[in-house]
Amino acid sequence: MTMLETAALEGAAREDHTQDDAAFRLGLRGWLETAYADFARAWPGGADSRSLDYRRAWEDTLCANGWSGLGWPKAHGGKDLPLSRQAIFHEEHARCGAPLGVNLIGHGILAPTLLHFGTEAQKRRFLPGILANREVWCQGYSEPGAGSDLASVRTRAEPADGGFRLNGHKIWTSFADRADWCFVLARTDPQASRHKGLSFLLVDMRSPGVRVEPIRQITGDAEFCEVFFEDVFVPQDALLGDLNQGWKIAMAAASFERGTYFIPRLVRFAQELRQVRQLALQPDAYGRVPAESASVRHRWARLAADSHVLALKSERALAGAMRGDPPGPEGSSTKIHWSEAHQRLLELSMELLGEEGCLGDGAAGAHARELTHAYLWSRAETILAGTSEIQRNIIAEQMLGLPKA
Repeated sequence: MTMLETAALEGAAREDHTQDDAAFRLGLRGWLETAYADFARAWPGGADSRSLDYRRAWEDTLCANGWSGLGWPKAHGGKDLPLSRQAIFHEEHARCGAPLGVNLIGHGILAPTLLHFGTEAQKRRFLPGILANREVWCQGYSEPGAGSDLASVRTRAEPADGGFRLNGHKIWTSFADRADWCFVLARTDPQASRHKGLSFLLVDMRSPGVRVEPIRQITGDAEFCEVFFEDVFVPQDALLGDLNQGWKIAMAAASFERGTYFIPRLVRFAQELRQVRQLALQPDAYGRVPAESASVRHRWARLAADSHVLALKSERALAGAMRGDPPGPEGSSTKIHWSEAHQRLLELSMELLGEEGCLGDGAAGAHARELTHAYLWSRAETILAGTSEIQRNIIAEQMLGLPKA
C-alpha cells in the first residue's frame, strides 16, 4: 500500500470518527435538554442549582440513566467511552445549564484511582456504589499548614491490630458532611522523607472518632468542612496500593481528570461572558449605556480573548491526554489564567449590576443573584487546587527553567 493510500484510509477513518462523535453529541444534547428541563420543572420550588440536595438528586438521575462510569471498562459497569466523548459529555452537560454534582470526587478522582491501583476486592466493594451514586466520597488531603505543600501533612496512621489508628485534622474538605467515605493521605512512616512516608487510606466516615465541622463561606453556603480523626480504626484492607506509596498514588489521582476538568468551567465562563455583554448593553438607572464606555469595551474584549485562549488551551490538553502524553506544567498556566480571568469577569459583572448585585432584584433578577453568588465564590478560585503563587512557581521552574528562590 502506498503512503497516499495509507493517508487516505487514515483520513477516512478520522472522518467517520468525527461523524460518530457529532451524532453522539446531538443525541446527548437532545436527551439532556429534555431530561434536565423535566427534572428542574418537577423540583419543589423550582430549579435551585445552589442546593446540594438538588445537585445530588440530578446526579442520581444521570447515574440512573447510565451517564456515569463514562471511561470505565465495561467489565466494571462502565461505558468505556473514549476521552473525546467524555469531553463531549462534560461540555454538553454544562451547556444545558445543569449544575456540577456532589460526588465529583468519587466519580472523577477516586474511581479511576481504584481502577488503576485497587485490588479486585476493593473494586468489587467500592465501584458499584460510585457508579450508582449510592456512596459519596470526599478527599482528605489539605491540612492547616499543609495546603499547597501537600507533602507536609501531619495526619498519622499508626499500626494497630488488623489495620491502623488514624489521628489528624483535615480542612477545606468539600462535601465532607455529606460523604460516606473519604480517601485520606496520612503519614505512616514519620522517619522517612516527606514524600516517601505517606499512605493512601479509604476511611468510612461513619467510623467512631470521625468528626465533621462545616465551614460557612462568604456565599452563605457550607460546602467545605473540617474533618477530625480521633483514634479512628482503619482496617488493613482499606489501604490502597502499597504502604508508604501514597504520594505516588495521590499524584496519579490528580492526573485522572486531565483533559476534561476545565471543560464545564470554560463553558460557564462563556455563558457568563454573554450575560455580562447583555448587562453592558442595557441602560443604567441614569440612562447611560455602559458599553459606550471605552474602558468597559476594552475589559469585555480582553475577557472575550481570555475565553477563546482558554478554549484553545483546553483543546490542547485534551489532545495531549488522548495521545497519552504525561501531564505537564501547562496545567498550571491554564489554572492561573482561568481563575484570574474569571475573577476579572465577575468583578466587571458586579460593577455593571450596581445595587442589583446586592439586592438581587430589578431587571437582572435571577441572573443578578447567580452572578453575585459566582462572584463571591470566585474569591476561592485562586486558592483551591493550588494557589496562584504555587502555580507561578511551577511555571517558573518547570517551563521557564528559572532557579528556585
